Formats: sequence, C-alpha cells, structure tokens
Amino acid sequence: MKVLIVSDSHNKCYYLERVLEKVQPVDLLIHLGDFEGDERYIKGMVNCPVAMVSGNNDYFTEIPRDDFIQLGKYYIMITHGHKYGVNYGVDQIKEVAVLNGANIVMFGHTHRPMIDLSDDNIWAINPGSISQPRQDGRIPSFIIMDIDPRGEAHFTINYVDNAY
Repeated sequence: MKVLIVSDSHNKCYYLERVLEKVQPVDLLIHLGDFEGDERYIKGMVNCPVAMVSGNNDYFTEIPRDDFIQLGKYYIMITHGHKYGVNYGVDQIKEVAVLNGANIVMFGHTHRPMIDLSDDNIWAINPGSISQPRQDGRIPSFIIMDIDPRGEAHFTINYVDNAY
C-alpha cells in the first residue's frame, strides 16, 4: 500500500499537482490541514480515498480537527498539530495519540518535515509543507508511507524537485 502524506498547501496546489504526476498511483492521500478552502479540489485530484483534517487556517469547514484511521495493523491519529504545541516539540502530541490508542501520529503546522521512529509506543510523522516550507533549503516536502507485504510501514521524506 502506498500512501501520500502532505500538509500545509495553503490554497496553493501547484506542487501537490506536480507530486501527484510523479507518484501516482497512490492508495490513499492524507492531507494534514491548512488547505484553505481547497478540500474539494484536492479530493478531485486523485482516484483514491482522501483522509483530511482541518488546520488553524481552515475556516468555515466541517472537516474535523482530529481524526483516526486504521491502516493495516496501524491505528493512526491525524491532526494539524497546532492544538498540541508542535512548534515546541512532540511530547504533548505523542501523549494525546497514545491516550487515544494510536501507535502513529501524523501532523503538520510546523512546515518542517520529520520522521520520528525513536519511541516504540508511538511514531510521529510530519510531511512538512507542500507549498511554504520552512526547513533549510526551503524545498516543498511530502512523505510517502509504504506498507510492505509483511504489513510493516516504511516512511520517506521526499522533496518536490526530486519527487519519487
């Protein structure tokens, strides 16, 4: 199973369109918020299910702030992250995810990609921003999650210029 994980498109889907041209087909698209009114457009870009949560810049939407999805053996909390102080670290968001039975938490908001597999109880995944990156080099980023035939998840941070 191939999952595309993005966040913080901020009403600018140019890079998301480029990424989809290179990585499709995908089995699931996860958008972690701050789509700013583009939810229908984003859902129409793919021929697969879309899991989406709203962020701090997503006004007038009924899309939830937090959600949970099951992917194989993984129970995943998806959220934008702004309610959990992610600019200051991941301890709080990990704690909330574990309390809700998740073993993976995916979030955005920081505009910086991160894969944290250091804790056996909870993994933290942030794809960075697909339109307004803040990490060194400032290249839009995304994550591909592959679930192999044994059911094990593998994550890679990818950048738009060298999209997979």
